[in-house]
Amino acid sequence: MDERRASYRLIMADEGVRKNLEGLGDFIRRQRTQAEMSLRDLAARTNVSNPYLSQIERGLHEPSIRVLKSIAGALNLSAETLLAQAGLLEARSAEAAAAEGTGLAEGAPGGSQTIAAIESDPDLSEEQRQELLERYRAMVARARSGHA
Repeated sequence: MDERRASYRLIMADEGVRKNLEGLGDFIRRQRTQAEMSLRDLAARTNVSNPYLSQIERGLHEPSIRVLKSIAGALNLSAETLLAQAGLLEARSAEAAAAEGTGLAEGAPGGSQTIAAIESDPDLSEEQRQELLERYRAMVARARSGHA
């Protein structure tokens, strides 16, 4: 009986890890496509192989911190944002770090007001808020890089 419970806990833990990896992969893919970047472009910018990045995007591999930092840099995101998506950081601290990393922290003209409005909108689900914040940050990063 105890063996069965231990086995069940392992399966549930594996399921949670799998879902985190799939969520991380989906997040990276969305950020890459919003940045209008091919998988090959991302591979060149991160010095990570194209097949390995593809497997990460499909949730088949758990990337190292080094790889996550490299992907974050190439996508103009903070490493903390990707670490939170991977389930390695709490989301709130990652959001603050992401705002700082994109110049949208408090005191940045317009940025903190926009983020506060998105985060406090009662008509949005948490998932919708996160997606809107991701898109907003990607648009700001594109505008700042001259690719508006």
